Amino acid sequence: MSKCKVVIMGAAGRDFHNFNVFYRDNEDYEVVAFTATQIPDISGRKYPPELAGNLYPDGIPIYPEEELTKIIKENDIDEVVFSYSDVPYTYVMGRSAIVNAAGADFKLMGPKNSMLKSTKPVIAICASRTGCGKSQVSRKTFEILSRNHKVVSIRHPMPYGDLAKQVCQRFASYEDLDKHECTIEEREEYEPYIDMGGVVYAGVDYEKILREAEKEADIIIWDGGNNDFSFYKPDLYVTIVDPHRAGHETSYYPGEVNVRMADIVIVNKVDTADKRDIEKIEENVRRINSKAKILRAESPVTMEHENLVGKKVLVIEDGPTLTHGGMKFGAGIVAARNAGAEIIDPRPYAEGSIKAAFEKYSHLTNVLPALGYGEKQVEELEKTISRADCDAIISATPINLERVLHVNKPIIKVNYGMGKEAARKLEDIIHETGYC
Repeated sequence: MSKCKVVIMGAAGRDFHNFNVFYRDNEDYEVVAFTATQIPDISGRKYPPELAGNLYPDGIPIYPEEELTKIIKENDIDEVVFSYSDVPYTYVMGRSAIVNAAGADFKLMGPKNSMLKSTKPVIAICASRTGCGKSQVSRKTFEILSRNHKVVSIRHPMPYGDLAKQVCQRFASYEDLDKHECTIEEREEYEPYIDMGGVVYAGVDYEKILREAEKEADIIIWDGGNNDFSFYKPDLYVTIVDPHRAGHETSYYPGEVNVRMADIVIVNKVDTADKRDIEKIEENVRRINSKAKILRAESPVTMEHENLVGKKVLVIEDGPTLTHGGMKFGAGIVAARNAGAEIIDPRPYAEGSIKAAFEKYSHLTNVLPALGYGEKQVEELEKTISRADCDAIISATPINLERVLHVNKPIIKVNYGMGKEAARKLEDIIHETGYC
């Protein structure tokens, strides 16, 4: 019997995980290629032999997704596995049409064949869209649990460098961030845990990562990325939804999966959302998951300098939230408006790939995404900021940008977290589960 020939579509995350847990040692399948999108400079690489296993001694090539039809036809592909996140249903089915028209089957893998079982309790923090506020809920959960337990966070993959060197990464200090040559996007997720005295794991091989984390953890937090569902079978499933994008919880893949599987759904940012949107999103949640507990949560914003009346500012927000997350603003814009600042348009000053990002994501007009997937892009971000005609930078990324950027303007940091009342209710629910 001939092997089923497979292509896995991805963005250097779920695709590698699906391969590792289901296809890597499966002699019934031959994975011919990965395709890549969303993340710059991922295609053109190879999934290395060290990770690909004995069936793939030469590794597996990674091609741009634009070449998908050609790959299917030239290699007589049987099955294409869609393995990335935060896309509308029309996008998913559009890719399905491309695959079917080229002659192959289109597949979406579910939890049964992709979730790993831990020997320790797992609390999964996921979302309906990128930028809902997973990270602040994950940090609050870490804070609650750490009072009585050794807690380790495992972050959804962001392997943007040398894959062979990123198999299993452990971060407990700023030196670890430097050692692993972390991008801005990675630092945004790891630094807050380090600042709390915590440990966070990430990488490429999530079974190896899990087994290492279990050696030092009483409880594991799965800190999800985008709106992907958990890589690990959770004992408690928490999903964050965003009333600023009401309706997306039932129209984006795989965010609806998270809503349907959730034990707790947190409606975040209620302090800046319209009441009708809050009610709409709660109605949608109850319709598809009547068993979930629903919490409303404020996302209070604070800034070091609150009076910027008459000052021209450039606002920087978390990159993925603005780009494939589709948000037009974040906490930085809220803080700048509250401070009375004049917000400038960064587009005239954009350099290189930053300019290209504005062209691709045309909904962005008065905010700069903190893109830094590599050394060159960081340099272009620095040039964009330094050229901008403004008095100060307002930064709403989770990290101190002055650690990684060298610019000619003061950077004012914006902080945001989980509201006290929602945090108290979350703690009560965690107490009820017996985890603290």
